Amino acid sequence: MFLLLLCFHVVTSQCHAEPPPLDVVVDRYHMPKRCPREVQMEDFVRYHFNGTFQSNETMFDSSHIRGKAFISQVGVGRLIQGMDRGLLGTCVNERRRITVPPHLAYGSVGSGSVIPPNSVLVYDVLLLDIWNSEDKVQIRTLGKPERCARTAGAADFVRYHYNGTLLSGQTFLSSHTKNATYDTYLGQGDLIEGMEEGLLGMCVGERRTIIVPPFLAYGEKGHGSGVPPQATLLFEVLMVDVFNHKDDVAVEVLEVPEGCERRSAVGDFIRYHYNGTFQDGTAFDSSYRRNSTYNTYVGRGYVIAGMDRALRGLCMGEKRKVVVPPHLAYGGQGVPDLIPGSAVLVFHIHVLDFHNADDAVEVKVVRRPAECGPGSQKNDWLRYRYNCSLMDGTLLYSSEQQDSPSVTTLGASEVIPGVEQGLMGMCVGEAREVVVPPQWAHGEKGAGVVPGSAVLFFQLELVELQIGVPDGFVFVWLEDVPEPLFAAMDLDGDGQVPLREFSDFITLQVRQGNGRLRPGVPPDDIIRDMFDSQDTDKDGKIVAQEVTLQTDKKDEL
Repeated sequence: MFLLLLCFHVVTSQCHAEPPPLDVVVDRYHMPKRCPREVQMEDFVRYHFNGTFQSNETMFDSSHIRGKAFISQVGVGRLIQGMDRGLLGTCVNERRRITVPPHLAYGSVGSGSVIPPNSVLVYDVLLLDIWNSEDKVQIRTLGKPERCARTAGAADFVRYHYNGTLLSGQTFLSSHTKNATYDTYLGQGDLIEGMEEGLLGMCVGERRTIIVPPFLAYGEKGHGSGVPPQATLLFEVLMVDVFNHKDDVAVEVLEVPEGCERRSAVGDFIRYHYNGTFQDGTAFDSSYRRNSTYNTYVGRGYVIAGMDRALRGLCMGEKRKVVVPPHLAYGGQGVPDLIPGSAVLVFHIHVLDFHNADDAVEVKVVRRPAECGPGSQKNDWLRYRYNCSLMDGTLLYSSEQQDSPSVTTLGASEVIPGVEQGLMGMCVGEAREVVVPPQWAHGEKGAGVVPGSAVLFFQLELVELQIGVPDGFVFVWLEDVPEPLFAAMDLDGDGQVPLREFSDFITLQVRQGNGRLRPGVPPDDIIRDMFDSQDTDKDGKIVAQEVTLQTDKKDEL
């Protein structure tokens, strides 16, 4: 009876057991938001899985436990038929549960001691990668500058940032985390084949995604701990620099002022403003931020070689864009904490002025009266209007900022030598433009608002001219000296000439045009000095015995 009951129980249990499915059952229980590609026949796949028996959920195999994803090809007999069917249409990062009946798995034979006969197998799959032997490098442009003067080509040196991920999204390497670009030559085998292809044709500032199939990447060996064997790689790339070791300095003229009569040459001292950037527009230096021009000699090796070349042949006021390849800049070493190694530098320069030690003062007559005598000479007293500016037009100071025009005596060193030269030979009403190099102005140190080594531009207009007297004199006779001189001085005929009477005599001579006082000095001061010179006994009056006519001192009475 017991045996009959046991047999009945077994038969009953078998009668109620779930029959195996007739075909593969797929449960796509997790789908990625984006699925650009699905598994097709003959595709290669890389995936993780857990394999269990449907009957008791016991695990018989797991790639997770082995610590290595499973790699195979779909539809060519390398997998059991159920997996060949179950993997079709899978997306990367999709999770699906594939139930495989025995006749599409290991059938009535099973597989050794691992898979019993007639087992229904359940595979929990996470797809990591898809590729095909016909795949090519996939390039997608994410952003590109409007202006692209040059693209990366074979033998070029490139600097770029990148994020490298697997198709699953797992990052394996990034230049951003190292805070340094990846720098290399193209076409010399320094990169994986697919990356070489993906970088060709890129502009500086362009962003791309580059998808590289495994056989154009690291293939069966993988790379380090980040890139497993047979991994498709996805790179997001930003091109920072492109140059070639044959490149020369590239100069683009942005603005040239009209009437450029002179251009910079080797040996000139030049002052210019600049903004320095990398090719992607990132600024690294600026003279404007320092509020000070950069000053140097042209062609003397005081600046990087590329800039030394670019500073030749410029006009004052000219603006240029200068692109300097690294071998004419700071080379592979760069400048610590400022300029990376092998960086192409872009300068936007504005030349304020330049000069040479041999330069003379340049005088240009703008307006001259029709009737004009010999003009102003040494010792003449002048009243004039002026504007003083830098060569870029920046006004430094002006007589208009004062209550009245400026005055000077030519030859008295009261103004800078360049202005002295500019005022020489002028007529009243005449206007001039005068260019004064620094050696004739305020030199290397500058003065007040005048920068060091600045070339100055003056606009001059002569308002008044008083003819002067020779050096060492304060009064000269224009007509014959009265004879006897003392009798002429003694206006009241009392035999003595006090200061008041002496002053009246000199003033009368000047009024009648017989004599001239030094201009630019108060007449009363001059007359007092002349009187003191003649009053040798200092008794406050001049007598006949004290009067002398002098020709070698500042007064000549």
